[in-house]
Amino acid sequence: MTEKLEVVGHSERRVDGSSLVTGKPVFVADLPERSGTLYLALKTSPHAHARIRSIDTSRAEALDGVALVLTHENTPDKRYTTAGQGYPEPSPHDARMFDSKVRFVGDRVAVVAADTIETARAALELIEVDYEPLEPVLSIDAALAEDAPLVHDEPCPDAWRPEENIAAYSEAAAGDADAGLAASHTTVDVTVETHYGQHAPIEPHVVSSYLDEHDRLVLVSSTQVPFHARRIIAHLLEVPVHRIRVIKPRIGGGFGVKQEVLIEDLLALTTLRTGRPATMIYSREQEFHASRTRHPMRIRVRLGAGADGVLQAIDMDVLSNTGAYGTHSLTVLSNVGSKTLPLYNLAPDVRFVGRAVYTNLPVGGAYRGYGATQGQYAMEVAIDQLAEALQMDPLELRSINHIRTGGTSPIFRELGEGREGVEQTISSCELPACIEIGADRIGWATKRGRRHRDGSWVHGIGMSVHMQGSGIPLIDMASASIKLNDDGSINLTVGATDLGTGSDTVLGQIAAEVLGLPLSKVIVTSSDTDLTPFDVGAYASSTTYVSGRAVQRAAEDVRGQLTAAAAEMLQADPVELELGGERVTAPDGNSVTLEKIALRALYGTNQHQIAATASAVPESSPPPFIASFAEVAVDTDTGRIRVVDYVVAADCGTAVNPKLAEGQIEGAVANGIGYALSEDLAIDAQGRARGIDFGRYKIPATLDLPQIETILVDSYDPTGPMGAKSIAEIGINAPLPTIANAVHDATGIWLTESPFTAERVWRALRALDGQPT
Repeated sequence: MTEKLEVVGHSERRVDGSSLVTGKPVFVADLPERSGTLYLALKTSPHAHARIRSIDTSRAEALDGVALVLTHENTPDKRYTTAGQGYPEPSPHDARMFDSKVRFVGDRVAVVAADTIETARAALELIEVDYEPLEPVLSIDAALAEDAPLVHDEPCPDAWRPEENIAAYSEAAAGDADAGLAASHTTVDVTVETHYGQHAPIEPHVVSSYLDEHDRLVLVSSTQVPFHARRIIAHLLEVPVHRIRVIKPRIGGGFGVKQEVLIEDLLALTTLRTGRPATMIYSREQEFHASRTRHPMRIRVRLGAGADGVLQAIDMDVLSNTGAYGTHSLTVLSNVGSKTLPLYNLAPDVRFVGRAVYTNLPVGGAYRGYGATQGQYAMEVAIDQLAEALQMDPLELRSINHIRTGGTSPIFRELGEGREGVEQTISSCELPACIEIGADRIGWATKRGRRHRDGSWVHGIGMSVHMQGSGIPLIDMASASIKLNDDGSINLTVGATDLGTGSDTVLGQIAAEVLGLPLSKVIVTSSDTDLTPFDVGAYASSTTYVSGRAVQRAAEDVRGQLTAAAAEMLQADPVELELGGERVTAPDGNSVTLEKIALRALYGTNQHQIAATASAVPESSPPPFIASFAEVAVDTDTGRIRVVDYVVAADCGTAVNPKLAEGQIEGAVANGIGYALSEDLAIDAQGRARGIDFGRYKIPATLDLPQIETILVDSYDPTGPMGAKSIAEIGINAPLPTIANAVHDATGIWLTESPFTAERVWRALRALDGQPT
């Protein structure tokens, strides 16, 4: 792409940067408190599995200052899902606001609304609950055992087989995987297990609610999905959609956990019942044990290849632990295959089978990477094992087999997100350049296999390659509206949700580029179901690609209106006019400013509002690609892993804002390093999460992280806005396999269970040496 861009492709300052760094009240909890606000406190189950024989709230209700107590006895019994996804929701409707059966430690029992948070918490202690403990299901194997207790013994028609503790099932096939494996020259068989991880956003879940001057319900929420939240609350509480408004201010991190409509219903019902404003903020402990997690999984991958290294067969079998409820169970499960298998598209024989099982453990949900993190860990470790079996360089094996521009895979069609997918052809892929550049920067040729020692520390390097997606084709939809103001500036309104990624800035840059404006002349308003057009929200790496296309279309429409108006003013052919530098210029050099065009349209001749609304529904989902490289040092005395250096080379198409793109990659990699090495909820034998604060759930701090070098490789996708694809999720998928492969290079052990704690590494080293562990 040789077109010169003035705004897109430049690291413009974030449109919300000043308010954020100066501490302006831009988050939900910062906003002015409304008179008469009620404060909500939540009582949760201490049992992993139990029935509530009885619940007595009379003493709590009698406490001075208590306005409302909600339990299963006085709330709607309608079943729904908290997963904020498209309509109809692909997750099973297996939850109630409150239930007479609790299914995990942290499940809802009651909520109190009171004049102060201290009163609400005191009232919780006065609620008397008589539980009948039930045998809990605390592992995948226990869930699938014959005569296992049923997590959901009530009718649940849209779960796959709840009578077998199976929430969701997914399969896809091309050719005959068994025959392909049998005919292969070399095969490997790898099983990996991934663990519970929590999103740990700086800002926990927080929602405020009130009735406006027309008695409409307003929810101000730190949500990633305002329009989905409105629809789900309307359904659950049987309130017309037009009587609900959802506003999303700034968000202090989401990473997928705020794709869940988790507490909005409690605030909504409280305000509707009492007529008073209400607010609720999850504690950090509640965020860990009562919100959502990454689905733990057991994944088996079998690969078969010819002597030349060309893959002949891939077989992937997945068991996913969805926890007590099936939120995102089907779509995360499907993504394990759909975001992994097409990367190696030469194999003619491919099979994917997956089951998501119910347990009495914390609930899985949307988490950055969304199944690809788990699937690509298994696949990329298996690829390295295959390379070793073939005595090939892992770089060479991947280069032989990975998908390229113009390539396709039957898995695109066979395996969508919860339903059949869409046929796709790769419209851009600079993965070869990513591999070459990343290998050079990490020193692959000089360091691989050398096992450099420094006392008890031994060094190794590893790599992996990855693809993701850019929205969900033929499902995701985004809209944008633009109107011209008197001074030539524009208002851009989008339903897209900026959860800290900088999407307001990126979308503003796209509009500015099309309309020949500086970003400072673009006023961006987002995420208000009353004021902004529809958007599915921030998930599936959709915002830049899907919402960006809607913005570009709206801007091109406005551009056409501007040049038509300027043609009348300049007495010129609109086709010959150039728009740029805040003016429209004719071939003879005469020009007119956008301000003069606006004033004429609003106050002068042929008065009208220059404006446009446009929508985008993608027919494809062009994947970004990365090549990930790490150098690690392993202490053979203690098993401790230290990541010494990390390099990521990425193909995201046109980087609309390079600094923001680099920040997304680096943040995702840091997130992934923490998940690989130290972050663990540590569920105990009673099903209780132990890692429920930052003292025990060990997120890496700056000093714990290596230098992360990010290279944005030149690329352009013809289907994307200004050639852009997504970038926000893909980086988190890389550290698990990259580090595991680097540890193998250093020590010879294969790490197939996460996290890679010092104890786990130490035991593997002793086992490799034939010593007792």
